[in-house]
Amino acid sequence: MAVVFVPSPLRRHTGGQSRLEVPGATVREVLGNLTTAYPGMSGQILDEGGKVRPYINVFVNGAEMRTLGGETTSVAAGDEVSVIPAMAGGRIAPAVA
Repeated sequence: MAVVFVPSPLRRHTGGQSRLEVPGATVREVLGNLTTAYPGMSGQILDEGGKVRPYINVFVNGAEMRTLGGETTSVAAGDEVSVIPAMAGGRIAPAVA
């Protein structure tokens, strides 16, 4: 099983758990099993077609899945999968003289 790291904003869907063991041989299978076990995460991570949303970054052992094989990236037992939603917002700080 892969070890999936869940960021703080999504932990409300996992009962506060930050680290989960999830079966699957590819990123797609791991995320599918994750969202089956924790249905509240599905709409947060996957779009209506079941694909990873563009603003969600998924890392496998520290490498972004899109630079590997995308959702078909292989995942082995003990691999670390991190789900990271992109952050945006804030304001530009005024220039300091």
